[in-house]
Amino acid sequence: MSLMVLNKGAVGPLIEALMADYRVVGPQAKGPQFAFGTLTDPAQMRLDYNTTILPPKKVLQPQQERLASYSLGGKPSVEQIIEATPTVLFGIHTCDLHAVQLLDKAFSEEYPDAHYLARRDQTILVSLECLEPCDEHSFCKSMGTLTAGEGYDLHLTDLGLAYAVDVATEAGAQILSDYGSASEAGDGDVRRLNDVLGAKWPRFTYRLEFDAAELPALLSTAYDHPLWQELGDRCLACGSCTNVCPTCYCFNVYDETNMALTEGERVRRWDSCQLDEFARVAGGENFREARAARQRHRFMRKGRYIFEKFGELGCVGCGRCIRACVADINIVDGFNAIQRSA
Repeated sequence: MSLMVLNKGAVGPLIEALMADYRVVGPQAKGPQFAFGTLTDPAQMRLDYNTTILPPKKVLQPQQERLASYSLGGKPSVEQIIEATPTVLFGIHTCDLHAVQLLDKAFSEEYPDAHYLARRDQTILVSLECLEPCDEHSFCKSMGTLTAGEGYDLHLTDLGLAYAVDVATEAGAQILSDYGSASEAGDGDVRRLNDVLGAKWPRFTYRLEFDAAELPALLSTAYDHPLWQELGDRCLACGSCTNVCPTCYCFNVYDETNMALTEGERVRRWDSCQLDEFARVAGGENFREARAARQRHRFMRKGRYIFEKFGELGCVGCGRCIRACVADINIVDGFNAIQRSA
């Protein structure tokens, strides 16, 4: 819609003003690392963060949430619970922004999820252009998520003393108008923005040894690849890789009933295809009992299955799964090994 300029000194007042009417969630220091959390003070915001432990999907798909409450005493009743609060999700990197766009598809197509969609409808996304790699594990350039042209309400790019703000939606424009003090970008600001964006690309390296667009076809021929057994032998089935993944959206549903069995709640929690019990069904059968099969499933989901369903890859190159794996399983090395043997 338009390009604005927001002085860095105006970011704190913007956040403080937003906090009066919204839950503002942004990256904060958590020891030597960073995590998205609800801000209670604008000074907690750390837009200079590299990456976060968990992705911002936890704001839209909480690790645990209530779906419904029920009563079994007298006349049985069930009441749906929708927990959604007006939220500004501030400072998400472009890889995570691509992941949110994928989650939007997953929770809205075929069987729309009222809980996710209610939160998404009340969430304003303020994304942040990455100008430096998060660390050596980032491979966003390989996955085409190093930048984004849509999916956000406001998008910030660091120009030094100020941020260039791409205003993409009416909601974003309203935020700046009501709470901020941004000014229209001039020709000099546009030139500076183009210089900054042009200079960032050489700082990022391609980690895949082939075009990521080849992944679906490549994996379609790799179902019996020996790599899966090698990874299965190393995997500890802890689920860390999927728990930190911004595009994994599997969950399990539980009923939590009181001791008198008269009332309770239905809740759902994140689940992982890497856990031993994930694919266990009635009768004790487990259709992905072997860890090698579960590793294959994870790779196939990221590089093939999600693409076949939604038209985009299920991996955004954030590198969180590589950092989190205690068995040193590296998805980039795995994809490259499959391509070399093709």
